[in-house]
Amino acid sequence: MTGPADEKDVTLLRPYLMTSGRSAPVDHTIEIEAQVVTSALGAASHPQLNFERRDIVSLCRTNMSVAEIAAMLKIHIGVARVLVADLAALGYLVVRRPDTDLPKDLRMIERVIRGLEAIR
Repeated sequence: MTGPADEKDVTLLRPYLMTSGRSAPVDHTIEIEAQVVTSALGAASHPQLNFERRDIVSLCRTNMSVAEIAAMLKIHIGVARVLVADLAALGYLVVRRPDTDLPKDLRMIERVIRGLEAIR
């Protein structure tokens, strides 16, 4: 018979099992806002994948961020990064990174800040 303590141990062990004990993704540069989409290989391989990997490939048939994947599957963001990086390294997913060219127009930045303050 299992009790609440046993269930807690299982939930702590599960992320470790999902990532094969790894806490860092194979590509440590994957941002949580990076957009992920299933590749043709991923769509064709979908039936052979298991558990969260299959779920991620299925979710990413439309563009989805790493953060959205974690939220939809109710998994830790670090686990999502590891799994997405693994699937991308295998060619099942395509990762589209955000444009890192930040705007340099000070007036535009001030308008965004005033707009955000108005929302509060």
